[in-house]
Order: sequence, then C-alpha cells, then structure tokens
Amino acid sequence: MGLRPHDLLDIRQLAKHLNVEVIPADELVDRARLEELERLQPGAFSAATFHLPDGRTVAVYNPYNDPEHTNSDRRTNSDIGHELAHILLDHDVREIQQLAGHTFITCNPEQEEEATWLAGCLLLPRPLLLREAYAGTSAEAIAAKYQVSQHMARFRLNTSGVLLQARRARRNWNQ
Repeated sequence: MGLRPHDLLDIRQLAKHLNVEVIPADELVDRARLEELERLQPGAFSAATFHLPDGRTVAVYNPYNDPEHTNSDRRTNSDIGHELAHILLDHDVREIQQLAGHTFITCNPEQEEEATWLAGCLLLPRPLLLREAYAGTSAEAIAAKYQVSQHMARFRLNTSGVLLQARRARRNWNQ
C-alpha cells in the first residue's frame, strides 16, 4: 500500500485493498434491533466477517456499539481492524451452534487474541507509537489523533514496550 513503518494506516483503505466490503449493520438490520441488543447485552455484537457464497467478503460492524455514541468512529476503526486481522491471519470461520433454541456464534479465544493483537499493530504500528511516546503523548491524545478507541491506544502503549523505552531514553538523556 506504499506506507512507511510510522505511517497511519486508513483501515477502510486496507479493507478496500483486501477486497473486503465494510457495511454498517443498520443497513442490514433495523436500528431498533441493534440498540435493543446493546441494551440487553452491552458489547455483544461489535463486528463480524462473512464470506458469502458469491465470493464476496463483507465485514459488518455495529455503529451503535459505543453506549455514549461519542467515540463510535474510533471504536468502529478498532472493530474493523479486528475483523481484517482475522482475514489476514486466515482464521477459521466461527461455528454457529444452537443451544436451547438460541443461535450462538462461537469464538476461538486464541484466534480472538491474535486478531486483537494484529489489529492494534495495524492501527498503531510500533514506530508510530514510539514517536508519540518520545513526545510524551497520552493514550487519550493518541486515540483522538489516530481515530482509535482509548482502550486500543492504552493496549498498544502498554503491550508494545514503547512507554518503557521512551522512559529509559529520557532518563539517560537527563543523566
């Protein structure tokens, strides 16, 4: 895609590059049903990927997944990144199971963790994070600047080791 290691990746451009259609769920299901699901079980549906019989791959996201609706674009980018990570990692399609007359989609916890990790790396690559950590940028400011959820920004800052690296570098500069 012609990006440098510290460049911001537009997650929707990655979807286009991978030939994945990205669709808000309210184009497929009535908004009231999505809001009711969120009310009954917050966070139950963030996004899902479907490999359709006609060969298309579609990532469907819940535009109402953020209870406050204040960071929905940021949360949506994280959710889409997670779904694209499943595709890039060639994860198995989730199983659909019936239990007591209810349909459930099972998730492989290991694959979910892998997708979360890769989504974070796609949205906030380490060289980009390192630049922000050296500048002393907060997780909240990174989330706003790069349009990801605060949870994703904190996750990447804490798991990438850039905060420790920047802290050590500042300590060495001050000695």
